[in-house]
Formats: sequence, structure tokens, C-alpha cells
Amino acid sequence: MENSNHKNVLELKDLGIDFGGLTAVNDLNMEVREEEIAGLIGPNGAGKTTVFNMVTHVYQPSRGQIIFCGKDTAGKSVVDMNRAGIARTFQNIRLFHGLTVLDNVKTGFYGRFTYSPLAAVLRLPVYYTQERKIDEQARYLLKIFELEQEAGQLAANLPYGAQRRLEIARALATGPNLLLLDEPAAGMNPQETEELMGMIRRVRDYFHLAILLIEHDMKLVMGICERITVLNYGCMLAQGTPEQIQANPEVVKAYLGE
Repeated sequence: MENSNHKNVLELKDLGIDFGGLTAVNDLNMEVREEEIAGLIGPNGAGKTTVFNMVTHVYQPSRGQIIFCGKDTAGKSVVDMNRAGIARTFQNIRLFHGLTVLDNVKTGFYGRFTYSPLAAVLRLPVYYTQERKIDEQARYLLKIFELEQEAGQLAANLPYGAQRRLEIARALATGPNLLLLDEPAAGMNPQETEELMGMIRRVRDYFHLAILLIEHDMKLVMGICERITVLNYGCMLAQGTPEQIQANPEVVKAYLGE
């Protein structure tokens, strides 16, 4: 899918962060375009998840800018960034294991609906109307992710691959413009990884959003990403198409190990 005429949904300009005397990320410049699937790769400890934490404002950058949908995000909170349209998943799956599959997805919708606590307590018509919409839209997402038959199961009882899909479905329930996937294929077997690749493409095409993913599975990264940024020791080592990255000798030396 060609993205060259699409606007940037995310821009990182000279981005950096220090922890004490340690520079974790330094002078990072990259962008993610509308409806693009982009990759962020590098050895363990390269700073990839730290970048995600800055983009979502779990960490406040020490310097540089994060521009999202054309607006500087300086001073914003995690909640602000989610409401602005950034959703993410995590290396370690973070579901509400004691809730059903359906209720996990429904939690993602609540920030988008507007009935008051009083309307909920008094069970006013607006409460029932919006609850029906939440239920319908949550079930629709479960259908997309082939989880509709498990709607009433506890999330804890799902197989690992299904839990990964559920986490992505819940993230999409927040209505993002940008979806950050932190090692979505971690723990998956080759068949599950292949299915995940197809699912990520369908999510991008159906929801018309941008996706930035961190991943160590090079088959997935090279097979699905349109542009890739490589980090090494917190600095950008290379940036380009999968073909350019695979042919870059510095990347091969630092990361691919070939």
C-alpha cells in the first residue's frame, strides 16, 4: 500500500529522554503516515518500548517534540493521549482476567460515551441507549477478531493467541488514529504469527488507521511493514523500506546477526 501522499499522523523531532545520568533515547527523528504500517526494531535494550512510553506520555521526554495529528503533545497525560487517538498493547498481555471477553472490549468504549453517573444510577433512557450501542459495537469487534463465540468466557481462560487478539480488539474500542503494538507476535507459533500478519493488515485497511509496531520476529516485520526504523543504544541506526533495511550492513551487524 503506497503512503507517500498521506499526511503524517505522528512525528518525533529530536526526541530524547534521560534517566539520571543515562541517555535512553537520543535525537530520534521519525514519522508514521496515515494508514501506514511502520516498524520499530532493534536489539534488546535499544529503547523501543521507551519510545512507546514517550509517545503515550507514560514518560515525559527530556527534549524534542512529539507531534500527533499536527499538534504538539507537550504536557499531555496518558489519558489525554488516549482520548486524542493513540491506543497501545503491551509486551506482557494486560487484560482484565476476571472479566468476560465481551466486558474486556466494552471497557475500551466507555471513554467514548457520555451518559452521566446519575443517568447510570437512575437507569435513565440515555443510559440504556448507550449501553446497547456499546454492547453492539463490542460484539462487532469480537466478530472481526473471531472471538464472538468466546464472548461469555473469562479472558483468563482464552488460549494465548486469542488473548493477544482480545487485547488488540480492546485497544481498537477506544477509536484510535494510531495503534501501537508492542511485540504482538511474542509467544506465538508460526501459524499464529502468519494469522496475526493478515489480521494487522485487515485492521489497518478496515479501520483506516496507522500502526506502529515493535517486533523481534523479522519475518513479520519484513512481511508487513512499509517502513522500518532501527534503534541501537537509543539512537536511530537506519530508516527505510524492508528491502533497504535488510541490505544495510550496519543493521545486519547490529541486529540481524547475519
